[in-house]
Amino acid sequence: MNPQEPSDPPFPPLIDENRYPFRSTLKKHQLEIRPFSIETLQVNVGKLCNQACRHCHVDASPLRKEQMDRPTIDRCLEILKDHAAIKNLDITGGAPELNPHFDYFVTETGKLNKKIMVRHNLTVMFDGHPQTKESKTYLPQFFAMNRVELICSLPYYQEYFTDKQRGAGVFSKSIQALKLLNEEGYGQNDTGLILNLVYNPVGAFLPAPQATLEADFKRELLSKFGITFNRLYTITNMPIHRFKEDLKKLKTYEDYMTKLLNAFNPEAAKGVMCRSLISVGYDGKIYDCDFNQMLEMQLRIETPVTVFNFDFDKLLNRDIEFASHCFGCTAGSGSSCGGATA
Repeated sequence: MNPQEPSDPPFPPLIDENRYPFRSTLKKHQLEIRPFSIETLQVNVGKLCNQACRHCHVDASPLRKEQMDRPTIDRCLEILKDHAAIKNLDITGGAPELNPHFDYFVTETGKLNKKIMVRHNLTVMFDGHPQTKESKTYLPQFFAMNRVELICSLPYYQEYFTDKQRGAGVFSKSIQALKLLNEEGYGQNDTGLILNLVYNPVGAFLPAPQATLEADFKRELLSKFGITFNRLYTITNMPIHRFKEDLKKLKTYEDYMTKLLNAFNPEAAKGVMCRSLISVGYDGKIYDCDFNQMLEMQLRIETPVTVFNFDFDKLLNRDIEFASHCFGCTAGSGSSCGGATA
């Protein structure tokens, strides 16, 4: 699987709202979706990754160079320190561990008594830094020492489907990584070290019910590999960037969008992540969610919002920016960074 060059032509910024009218659908169901809190600061620290997955909405790859710098990370730490209501830091990428300031960000946030979550792809601990070759084999011990909650990508409990989505050899490395995390106490009873897995469908369909898939994953991973974990999150593939391009090449884009629209669930819409989260880009720009960030739908409250003009009260009272890709978060049981929403 060839990684995508960062110089590739840009993707269209938005899906046609007239053809797939998300706001009109909310109005039809008499729904007004507004923020009710800002509990989580989700920070994308860069687009560099050791993988180039087919479904990746970030378009991350080993060739990307975008990385959050130290002053922006320090400003995020100030925001966390100044606002007790923001209880969680959710660090994502790319592979966030490849940012040169990642360890600093984690350890300094730990001093603030905030919950730290890291979106970890498992294989980075073996592949290391794709450009500098810096080793990341210390990560299991580092995560455990800092009580980091891990949210780890594993598309399926079978090798064929995982490697089809993420590249040859990913499944075997992922299993090895999970075993190392288990050895550190992750996913074990009474340790408090939380290990959650993320499932993305391998194709243009909605995830099966989260509880059913979680039971399947736990049974298969335990019986075949002796692996345990806490929760499984099901996340719908969003019709943007690489996944959208794949759909168009296969001429299934319209079918997939229609499927999402027809599966709209008002209860799932009430639980969308943008109601309690804001997303920070590697350059400090602020968005309603990670998906809006990748579509460059930057928040504007009088002026474009960044971490450097952060205003908690204004953000809490903002209007959320919606477009048709939001059907991906509201279809079926719903989809968020924490899995199903209904």
